Amino acid sequence: MGQGPPLLLVNGYAASGADWDPTFLGGLAGAFEVLCPDNRGFGGSELGAAEGLTIEAMAADLEALLDERGLERLPVVGWSMGGFIAQALALRAPGRVSALALLGTDPGGAAAIPPDSAVWSRLTDHSGTPREQASRLIALLFPSELAPRIDREFGELVATARTQISPQALRAQEAAMEAWHAVEQASPQQPPPVLALHGGRDVVIPASNAGALADRWRGEFDLFPGAGHAVMAQEPQRVATLVRAFLA
Repeated sequence: MGQGPPLLLVNGYAASGADWDPTFLGGLAGAFEVLCPDNRGFGGSELGAAEGLTIEAMAADLEALLDERGLERLPVVGWSMGGFIAQALALRAPGRVSALALLGTDPGGAAAIPPDSAVWSRLTDHSGTPREQASRLIALLFPSELAPRIDREFGELVATARTQISPQALRAQEAAMEAWHAVEQASPQQPPPVLALHGGRDVVIPASNAGALADRWRGEFDLFPGAGHAVMAQEPQRVATLVRAFLA
């Protein structure tokens, strides 16, 4: 969507390209042609062999997409697991990534600051009805005082989306994320400009990871003190404005 130079937007765990906040998308589409691909196993993309799903493989998928579209070089925005994929793309094909905006993500390996183990267990808990799963997810993505309202307004939509997700694809993404954190990630030799944006109340990927990202990529970071993990949905206009200003 949108018009202008291309911008690649990479979504996170259990999300498709259709799941971005529309206000956030609109804020970016005012300056860019925004590409929102589906990661393997989600939306319109087939999973293929689940055991072959890694962060590196999903980055290779993005590189293939750029080849198919005839795009040599462009900025990339990645949220959460999508931030892992965006970093992997910049490492495997540094000439293709002109800038990185990393939202609510971490640098992987030993440099990453992990969440509480109970948070990871809740995030990857597939039990209960789709509606119960939706409430559990919303409570992790947003601060406690906002989550009940968001659950009332959007819980049914999230639940409907959950019914369309393959449990096999979810487990494959979970294994890919665990592998991303189990192996030390390479240091970029000539990093592109990097901006890390993070919700200060993020429980899924703690906010201290923003500084760790800035250190690894020799970039800059900014915090939204009252925001949770879904910072671009809680503060869509502010985040879009910062990303646009950075990429300009």
